[in-house]
Amino acid sequence: MQSQIGLTEQRKALIKGIKKIVVKIGSAVLTDNGVLHRPAVARLADDIAFMKMKGYQVAIVSSGAIAAGVGKIGMSRKPVTIPQKQAVAAIGQGSLMYAYEEAFNKHRLLVAQILLTREDLTNRQRYLNARNTLIILLEWGIIPVINENDTVAVDEIKFGDNDNLSALIAHLIDSDLLIVLTDTDGLYNRDPREDPEAHLISVVDHIDGDIVQYTSKYSGQWGLGGMRSKIIAAKKVTASGIPVIVANGRKEGVLQEIIKGKPLGTLFLPQRPTLSRKKNWIAFTLKPRGEIVVDEGAQKAVMEKGKSLLPSGVIEVHGRFGVGACVRLLDQKARVIGKGLVNYSSADIVKIRGLKTSEIEQRLEYKHSDEVIHRDNMVIQAEA
Repeated sequence: MQSQIGLTEQRKALIKGIKKIVVKIGSAVLTDNGVLHRPAVARLADDIAFMKMKGYQVAIVSSGAIAAGVGKIGMSRKPVTIPQKQAVAAIGQGSLMYAYEEAFNKHRLLVAQILLTREDLTNRQRYLNARNTLIILLEWGIIPVINENDTVAVDEIKFGDNDNLSALIAHLIDSDLLIVLTDTDGLYNRDPREDPEAHLISVVDHIDGDIVQYTSKYSGQWGLGGMRSKIIAAKKVTASGIPVIVANGRKEGVLQEIIKGKPLGTLFLPQRPTLSRKKNWIAFTLKPRGEIVVDEGAQKAVMEKGKSLLPSGVIEVHGRFGVGACVRLLDQKARVIGKGLVNYSSADIVKIRGLKTSEIEQRLEYKHSDEVIHRDNMVIQAEA
């Protein structure tokens, strides 16, 4: 285990050179028994104002709209049905943004509300529009406050939780660091609520099965996903070469301490970045619409030689999807080996599977491409 001095030096080295930071703030940090806790908002605004003064660009991914709405109308617990959640989110989102605006106004800083659904980021043009808007806001010194658009989101277009959304935003704006604030000190080797001998893990070099088994899905009455969702988000972000810190957002001055290099929380070290921005979008943002099973030859060609997927390597097609859809690639043991954007619909891939590229036009009476999935539109990796 590293010494405290070693941990501090590691953090200082990490922070050096960082400019753009995404801060995800969980419901448990912002609320108290379902009521928006304005002193917590003000305290975090003080921290972020300090970060701005030091020259950082900061984007906030904020939970709390539903919890704020619940407290505002006096409900005793979180609503269950989708219409109830959407109605309560509509009530709470205004209070949440007003609290941020009021807190940052003291520092003469402006905020901008950004509400997104998964559909906004899965459409390539809308993805780029969202990116351009956020980049301009950051360049203007304005703090984007980003949340899922709970008032319209249903399961098909939901991000799942704001941990996942924060990972996508980190990719979207090319962030240098993602800080996830929660109500625990970080990742423990066992659940500290159940085991008093559990200890905090200060640094995670690589996220694997052993790390995932430490996590809990418990997230309290007002949150989603628990530590497990934070680990999944960290895996996505560190795979792109972006470090992640999970820390206790209820601690006074936590963000100021982090950017000073203090070893708070758990640091997830960045992995060697291997994906372009477009491939990040394919790997982590798009929702697969189907699956393609490939034979051993095709598996070796795409995984080891960086080749495109040709019809001759396709064995089976699962699901119904159109041209340009994102699909999973499976080996013959049903293991996910990657994702990609198809050049043909599922119906046409069924017709041409196993054929040579020279036989495509004869079978379909047209030919878009020689490849079922071009290597430029393919990401080879196990599912995140």
